[in-house]
Amino acid sequence: MTAGPAPSTVSNAGPADAWRHPLHVAMLSPISWRTPPRHYGPWELVVSNLTEELVRSGVDVTLFASRDSLTGAVLRGIAPTGYSENPRLDRWVWTGLHISEVFERAAEFDVIHNHLDFLPLTYSRLVGTPMVTTVHGFSSAAVLPVYEKYAELPYVSISFASRRPGLNYVGNVYHGIDPTLYPFNDRPGDYLVFLGRICEEKGVDEAIRLAQRVGRPLRVAGIIQDAAYFRERVEPFLDGRDVKFLGPVGGLAKTDLLAGAFAAVHLCRGEEAFGLSIVEALACGTPVIASRRGAIPEILDERCGLVVDSVDEAEACFDRVEQISRAACRQIVEERFTAERMAREYLDIYRQIHGLREDVR
Repeated sequence: MTAGPAPSTVSNAGPADAWRHPLHVAMLSPISWRTPPRHYGPWELVVSNLTEELVRSGVDVTLFASRDSLTGAVLRGIAPTGYSENPRLDRWVWTGLHISEVFERAAEFDVIHNHLDFLPLTYSRLVGTPMVTTVHGFSSAAVLPVYEKYAELPYVSISFASRRPGLNYVGNVYHGIDPTLYPFNDRPGDYLVFLGRICEEKGVDEAIRLAQRVGRPLRVAGIIQDAAYFRERVEPFLDGRDVKFLGPVGGLAKTDLLAGAFAAVHLCRGEEAFGLSIVEALACGTPVIASRRGAIPEILDERCGLVVDSVDEAEACFDRVEQISRAACRQIVEERFTAERMAREYLDIYRQIHGLREDVR
């Protein structure tokens, strides 16, 4: 008898580079969306960027993700697609099957890298393979008791602002992208762009207010996470001209949208753990106007954007955007936010964690 659907095993790995690392890494991706995502899916995008860069460096990686994922690593999938892309899939059933597949095979790996929030922590003491968890953000206060029970496990923050006291952080690794996938544009259009989840936390209505005050058209792109917020605070302003809603965008549609913008607007109300769309905009040469919340001051400075405390302040200093060098925006990404740098830093952490286990033995 089989306990569940047979996993899909696909190996797309090509010849290794001139050297190989001895570590075999199990990369545990979320399965809300495909890895990499077709449009929205920031956690899956980061996992993809990290996995592909590790593979290019010759690291032996097995990616645990949905079966339709695309990777140069060995792919092991249980869920046929991301559950957010297929309403017939029950989130918790397929997440449970997905996580169990990793831990039932844990002895095959030197390190498990968890990107799937709190649930994998509850398996960690059942296996001998060490696991490191990247905390992309605490999904809600309700999950904190799990982190508190497993506080001694190794964690990686994605910004210093996102750290929670009491957890055993072994590093801070900023997200990275492949800049070559983002077209640089030093002749942008006149529009502003908002890219992200459509919900109050992300401040889409604040972006609309700023665009209206400075007399610029606004393009809004992203998934509608809060339908009531969209209906009451966003939809009344959509006219298809001054404020236009594009829905979720990915691939070339996303990068072209970012590259063509005069500036990106990220006036969030929540404490941002990182802000991947900020780095994506900068890679295209597009300055960013963002709230002074969470990690944003770690990501942005006066060379590449405006960090403000209110819409009033954003309006008052808006003219400074035109003075920002778009080439400098791109350069900052190439210096600080590449997938290559991210992979190198994570590899150091893997070696550290694996070395500690070897010392115990």
